[in-house]
Amino acid sequence: MRRREFIAWVGAATAASLPLAARAQPSGTMHRIGVLMAYVESDQEAHTRAAVLREGLHKLGWTEDRNIQFDTRWATASVEQIKRFAQELVASQPELIVSSTTPTTEALLRQTRSIPIVFATVADPVGGGFVASLSRPGGNATGFTNLEGSMAGKWLELLKQIAPQLKRVALLFNPATASYADIYLKPFKSAAASLGVDAIVTPVADTSELESAVAALAVSPGCGLMVIPGPFMSNRSAEITALAARHGLPAVYPFRYYTEFGGLLSYGNDQVDNYRRAAAYVDRILRGEKPGDLPVQAPVKFELTINLKTAKALGLDVPSLLLQQADKVIE
Repeated sequence: MRRREFIAWVGAATAASLPLAARAQPSGTMHRIGVLMAYVESDQEAHTRAAVLREGLHKLGWTEDRNIQFDTRWATASVEQIKRFAQELVASQPELIVSSTTPTTEALLRQTRSIPIVFATVADPVGGGFVASLSRPGGNATGFTNLEGSMAGKWLELLKQIAPQLKRVALLFNPATASYADIYLKPFKSAAASLGVDAIVTPVADTSELESAVAALAVSPGCGLMVIPGPFMSNRSAEITALAARHGLPAVYPFRYYTEFGGLLSYGNDQVDNYRRAAAYVDRILRGEKPGDLPVQAPVKFELTINLKTAKALGLDVPSLLLQQADKVIE
């Protein structure tokens, strides 16, 4: 596995080289942009993503309160709150809406098929019915994907490298905010079979079910955890890593901030980079291009992070080759 591995598909790999719209300066007309975030407002990682979006637009000539205004809603991972804010944003008729995740994109597209939508991190836009195809979205939505299903196999391989005694691994997710979970299940089960590990599919609906599931898993020796990307899990990243530590369970996560909260290791795309790239799509649409003509792009920046302090607490020796491949090692 290379340090900077990326996953691409037909049409997405060439998207970055497509010609931009004419580089005329934005007019003085005020453009209103809605932003629907599936995170709590206190989430600093989510604020970083929103700030990067603003910074990217500023570099492209858009100045807040001069020719652009943002209406940002923090919906947490509550499905009902996401639906309500999606309805409110669409009713306010902005020129464009930036959507943070699959649940927010799904909710917005139920409300409008005319207002342009740029999604920052969606798992399966074709399977979700958001676009007709990656290369030619064809509707009012386009944007950037998160992690494709094959990553589940890579996560398990990484976890098995660092914790070779593993016999059972649970894949945690919330069905309400990870409707795309099925794309991860087959690669997870396939990798588990090849590695001699029992695959346990573990849906949880709320925090109490999450706590019970982790506690039940810890009863047997040789158990570990994997977490599917999704706003429910992201909003509880500190809690999940604390649960894994409390029960002595090795776990692998999709994003760097889990390891910064004390998780063992993570491998996934840089989500902040997705928002940086999303700014260019917002710019192009505001200048007149149609979202249906802009290809959905795959992640290009991936990072492997290992928390050595957590590994030592779990009594695990991290292979030197894995340490060499890591983009960041937390000591």
